[in-house]
Amino acid sequence: MNTRFERTGPLTELSSYPQWAQDMVADCASTKQKVLDHELWARMADTTLDPVATSNFMVAVWPFIERFPSYMALNLLKTRYGRSPGDDLARRWLVRNIRVEQNHAEYWLSWAAGAGVARDTVLNERPAFGSQVLADWCEDISAHGTLAAGMLATNYAIEGVTGEWSQPIYESQIYAESFPPNVRTGSLRWLQLHAAYDDIHPWEALEIVCTIVGAAPKAVEVAHLGECVRRSYTSMHMVGDLCMQAHRYFNTTKAVA
Repeated sequence: MNTRFERTGPLTELSSYPQWAQDMVADCASTKQKVLDHELWARMADTTLDPVATSNFMVAVWPFIERFPSYMALNLLKTRYGRSPGDDLARRWLVRNIRVEQNHAEYWLSWAAGAGVARDTVLNERPAFGSQVLADWCEDISAHGTLAAGMLATNYAIEGVTGEWSQPIYESQIYAESFPPNVRTGSLRWLQLHAAYDDIHPWEALEIVCTIVGAAPKAVEVAHLGECVRRSYTSMHMVGDLCMQAHRYFNTTKAVA
C-alpha cells in the first residue's frame, strides 16, 4: 500500500523528502562524485581539451541531447490522468517541459559550433564506439521501466549531475574567452541554462518520484531506484572516459610527431 507523501519543507532541501529518498541519495553520492571529478570537465574549463576529444564529446553526447524529449514522452505515456496524485503531478510537469528540451538541442549545436565542431559533424558523424551507452540506457529505462524509475534516471540523476559539472565550465573566464565575442553568448547558452544555481528540475523530479512511490515503498523498489540512479551516473562517466581516451591518443601522437 502506498503511504502518501506530500512535501512540506523547501523543495531544494533533501530533508524535505522521505527517509528512503535521503538514504538513496546518500548511497549514490560516491558514484555521482566520480562523474563530477572526471578529468574531462577540468580540461574543458581550462581549455586544454584537444579538438579531437572536444569533437568526440559533442558528437557522443548529442544522441542523448537530441532524444531527451523522447525519454520524457515515453514516461508521459505511462501516466493516467486522475489515477493518482503522482500521475497528475508527473503529467503536468512532463507536458510543460518537453517543449523546453527542444530548445536545448539547438543550444547544444550552437555550443558545438562555437567550440569548433560543425553542426553537420554533430548531426551526421558516428559517435565513438560505446558512447551510446548513456542515450541507450535512458531510452531503455524510459520505455520499459516504471514511471518513477524513468524519471529518476533521467530528470533527476542526469539533469542533476549535469547541472553540477557544467557550473565550473560556464564560470571559467578562460573558457568563455576562448569563444569569439560575436558568438560567445549564443555558444554558452546551453551551459548557462544547465549551470544555473537555481535550477530546480532535478528537485521537482525527485518530488514527483516520491509522490508516485510514497513515503514508505518496499525495500526492493528502493534498491531498484537507487540502481537506476547509479547506472545513469556510471553511463555518463563512461562517456567521459571515451572522450579522454581520444584526448590522450591525440596528445601522444602529437608528442611523437
